[in-house]
Amino acid sequence: MKRTVSVLLLMAGFIGVGQSTSELQKHYEAFYKEMRLQGDMNGVISALTHLNVLSPSKERKDTLAYIYANNNKHMQALNTIGVEKDEADSDLAVQVKAISLKAINQPKRALEQFEILNKRTPSPYLAYELADLKIQTGDNTGASTNIEYGIANAKDDMKYAFYERQQPYEVSLKAAFLHLKALVAFNADKENVDAAIALIDEALKIDPSFNLASLSKQALESRKNPPPAPEGEK
Repeated sequence: MKRTVSVLLLMAGFIGVGQSTSELQKHYEAFYKEMRLQGDMNGVISALTHLNVLSPSKERKDTLAYIYANNNKHMQALNTIGVEKDEADSDLAVQVKAISLKAINQPKRALEQFEILNKRTPSPYLAYELADLKIQTGDNTGASTNIEYGIANAKDDMKYAFYERQQPYEVSLKAAFLHLKALVAFNADKENVDAAIALIDEALKIDPSFNLASLSKQALESRKNPPPAPEGEK
């Protein structure tokens, strides 16, 4: 009799836990919807974290990582889904890894993720990211291939955002590619500064407000025509 009572109590305990877990999940699902309606990202993150604990889901984890990345919390995003190259990852997970690894200055690892995205769905925007990262990692030949693809396929209405100024701004994607092409030309022959400047002039002709290209041109012109040394240093 005692054994029967113990078994019944144990079963009741399991049922109680199951019910409470189910109720909690429903609560956090409702909480998640409400936080989304209110635009409260901290609340959304909290709800998804609780839901992942209660009922782990790869899709939910990818979404949580995306929200972290979209709010410039790149380390938290990577801690959520990892940094490993995985061909089985969803497009969203690969995108988060690529953007976040680039943001924390890990160009080689970011390049791996952008390569996966570009292999799945090639685009001029991905070609730009690949070219930029390849220049950073010293692969000028690979960068040139991506640049030529980008120049050939970029549409006139395509824009790319830059953030080196306090106020972010957008320029023609084709002009952005010409700026990268100038950097590759300079890396290939640092004595032939005129070739790089000519490419930057092409970029500025397309988009005169391209601040980064203007800064690059100034740096190249200074290299070409260095200021005279003070009298005492001659």
